[in-house]
Amino acid sequence: MVATAELDIRDLVNGTGAFGPTEVHALVEMLGADPAAHRTLRSAVKELESAGDRSPASSVRLGVGQYVLGRYRDALQTLKSADGGALALYYQGMAHLALAEVDPDATPDGASTAGHLERAREAFAAAEKSGYDAASCGVRIAETLARGGRSDEADKTLERVGASAAKNADYWALKGSLLSARGMPLAETVAAFEEALRIDTGHPAALFAMGVINDRVGNDDEAKECYERSLKRYPASLGALLNLGLIYEDRDDFAHAQKCYKRILQAFPDHPRARLFLKDSSASGDLQMGDQEQKQRDRLDHVLALPVTDFELSVRSRNCLQKMGIQTLGDLARTSEAEILESKNFGETSLVEIKDMLATKGLSLGQLAAPAMAEEVTVEIEEPSAGEQEIYSQPITELNLSVRARKCTTKLGINSIGELVRRTAEDLMECKNFGVSSLNEVREKLTERGLKLRGD
Repeated sequence: MVATAELDIRDLVNGTGAFGPTEVHALVEMLGADPAAHRTLRSAVKELESAGDRSPASSVRLGVGQYVLGRYRDALQTLKSADGGALALYYQGMAHLALAEVDPDATPDGASTAGHLERAREAFAAAEKSGYDAASCGVRIAETLARGGRSDEADKTLERVGASAAKNADYWALKGSLLSARGMPLAETVAAFEEALRIDTGHPAALFAMGVINDRVGNDDEAKECYERSLKRYPASLGALLNLGLIYEDRDDFAHAQKCYKRILQAFPDHPRARLFLKDSSASGDLQMGDQEQKQRDRLDHVLALPVTDFELSVRSRNCLQKMGIQTLGDLARTSEAEILESKNFGETSLVEIKDMLATKGLSLGQLAAPAMAEEVTVEIEEPSAGEQEIYSQPITELNLSVRARKCTTKLGINSIGELVRRTAEDLMECKNFGVSSLNEVREKLTERGLKLRGD
């Protein structure tokens, strides 16, 4: 085993020493423990990329480095020109698996998710034939089958490698996922993930799965911890970054949420959900800045409510203000200088006195205009038919909304589909963290049932 504290990343990537699964594992461990290691790896990879002629062995090092940095497209291209050995084949499979995780519309090279999964399976099979650890390859092949909807074949493949993979964390993490997909008891599923974490305390897939489980039952603190721990391993899980970003948003920590989405976009600039979530998070962050403005407004309202009798004024000024019905500093701020001077016996001396008094509180005469009364608009709501009434009575859970949209509807007290369709888009957008992507999702779910929001 390579000691991570003694690992020279630049020499590992650009040197000629040993470079196999043990060294790659040590590299990944160091990246999670030392932030500076990530910069060193990027620099070493860039240096190797700029080299003129690379040997096949150097291409293996470069391709694995690109994969660890989340540059899956570059990794695939580089590894295909490598030495064709077991390590190169294995990480071609890992790059295809990572690309299969991306939304279909964002798949970079035109390959479908199914296409990436099939290429991954072929690469892992070839890696095993070339001498890569059979248990690791078998587990990855089972993973490609499971993610392609072929769970029965995945189970059989996993059974075949079970005896040799008892101490393989990947094996137990995948076993937990298959148990969950089959609807097995939660305790049995969790036990499999916990066994993976017993073998490897930082296993990203097991931590992500435990984060999702905690997320579903409302254990936000535990979910956040699991996602954060999973992201200490490179390359980062897209699902963990998305889910963690949503948790940060729920806590009004928009800066950290945006970092999660930007981290995805560094690898996949066209990732649709990350782009939408970043846009929504940025808008919510702007709203948070609006909260600071509201606090300033509240302080101003307090000042405007101060009675003029709290200040030392001459008898003439006090009497004139009383005759005009001016009782607070707000009343003065809404009164123009001309109106003040129209009052009988209110001269220049009193005017200066009033101005000086207002200036002590940062106010001036006439700076606030009386708000215009908005015309009230009456909205007529048509009575639903019997068929519509039946749909309206269904709980909102029937729409299968995403975590973000579901949390926002809960905050708004919307429990049924009927309560939802009586809301306008503007009503929903008033909820913090409910952005354009969530609004579009709600509209799509309602359209599937022939419904729409009020005003649409």
